[in-house]
Amino acid sequence: MVTLNRIYTKTGDDGTTALGTGERRPKYDLRIEAYGTVDETNAAIGVVRLHTHDMPEFDAMLGRIQNDLFDLGADLAVPEREGKAERLRVVASQVERLERDIDALNDKLAPLTSFVLPGGTPAATYLHVARTICRRAERVMVELAARPGEPVGAAGIQYMNRLSDFLFVASRAANQNGAGDVLWVPGQNR
Repeated sequence: MVTLNRIYTKTGDDGTTALGTGERRPKYDLRIEAYGTVDETNAAIGVVRLHTHDMPEFDAMLGRIQNDLFDLGADLAVPEREGKAERLRVVASQVERLERDIDALNDKLAPLTSFVLPGGTPAATYLHVARTICRRAERVMVELAARPGEPVGAAGIQYMNRLSDFLFVASRAANQNGAGDVLWVPGQNR
């Protein structure tokens, strides 16, 4: 269990922050950027949930995802090192659950006839915002993983890749299962 008694510690006043290992890194470090952008995704999903009270099953999916994103932040904050005790990691079963949720939502959607523009209901619009932040988090994680000595779990990267798909499908579900989608009309304003 996590206990937070003091919110400010002043230890970051020098422009550094601590990983879960205790190691200090500059606040602009790519690992900090990775879990910070995962946190930003989580916050955007929190905004979505302001508009999902009348959809309890859908809201429950989003709540599980928010918890998973905290798991992913913890995973990223404690880089995996050989010989060290295993910490909290995102695992394949979390990715698989997300895939089942995507399939369950997608089965009810109207077929797409064009690309979808962000819009429609407030929930759908905010889901698109969360999707774009999620994609950025995934890009940062992949860049971090490409650096020597900066391990990132494969399941974490897979989770973020699936999450962006989930958020797209969820946006369509929040738009009356696609009936309220705002579709792109190529060249409409020429």
